[in-house]
Amino acid sequence: MDVETKEALQNELRPSKSGEVQLPSLNKYGHIKNKHLRNQRYHKLKQEKKKLKKREKAERKSKGEPARIPHTIESLREKDETVIGDLTSQENEVIATDLEQDEFSGYYKKAYEPKVLITYSDNPTKKTRIFGRELTRIIPNSTSLYRNRSGVKKIVKSANKENFTDILIVNENRKEPNGLLVIHLPDGPTAYFRISNVRITTEMRKSHKNITEHRPEVILNNFTTRLGLTIGRMLCALFHYTPEFEGKRVVTFHNQRDYIFFRHYMYTFTPEGKKARLKELGPRFTLKLKSLQKGTFDSKYGQYEWIIEGRRHSMETSRRKFFL
Repeated sequence: MDVETKEALQNELRPSKSGEVQLPSLNKYGHIKNKHLRNQRYHKLKQEKKKLKKREKAERKSKGEPARIPHTIESLREKDETVIGDLTSQENEVIATDLEQDEFSGYYKKAYEPKVLITYSDNPTKKTRIFGRELTRIIPNSTSLYRNRSGVKKIVKSANKENFTDILIVNENRKEPNGLLVIHLPDGPTAYFRISNVRITTEMRKSHKNITEHRPEVILNNFTTRLGLTIGRMLCALFHYTPEFEGKRVVTFHNQRDYIFFRHYMYTFTPEGKKARLKELGPRFTLKLKSLQKGTFDSKYGQYEWIIEGRRHSMETSRRKFFL
């Protein structure tokens, strides 16, 4: 026996912490030469294990034992000190005070009505133009205009003169929308999102006749950290603070693993009024926050509150760490 083989066997037969020798796992059906028969035996064993697992689950349920919660990336999430609980508690009094004085406090105090400007990158393609027009149908009191080769700072100045409260700039790559710049006026902040999985209404449905002009309701879900609270308030401030419930339209921003899923629904209630049925109207897309900048857009001298680099080794050091 050569030295390498001897060392491999010693490693395999090394005693465990309990003192027992761990033998290498052997394939029960490896000795069967017939491939069809070997697969048959393997699948039969797999089905038996599945039945046993189901039987054990039924026994635990009959005994009243709590259900086992499977491990997921969310359940194993790394602890974040900025996670916010109840804002009315004494621990979060400072945060509640900050929210009363931040850039969006006027919106939540109903001091102004949102007025949104939607524009694009230079020479937008057909899908990007359609996507912008659909945003104007979703966001009340919004206007879609071509950029006409204007710089972002120039757009900000013009929008301030016209009393716009927010600017949305849709960027594109390879004939697909791939970025969304959200600028809150007059003093910021500015957020940049990567946008993906864009499906306009015509790609989902044959027509959009069911989309009425009523102001939609807005649902924000799972924005739990201090940064997530700011982003949620920023997205909510694009819409009118008084929805028109008779339209039965709802817009949702659902955060999961720092990906913000946008959906647009129309809901109806069953005759008993106990359940609601959803009908997706479109469009749908996914947002991923890349940066949050203080003030309005300034790529050279702007001060960033939060930024994530494109490569994983910079900030995304763990798959279980989430920022929103």
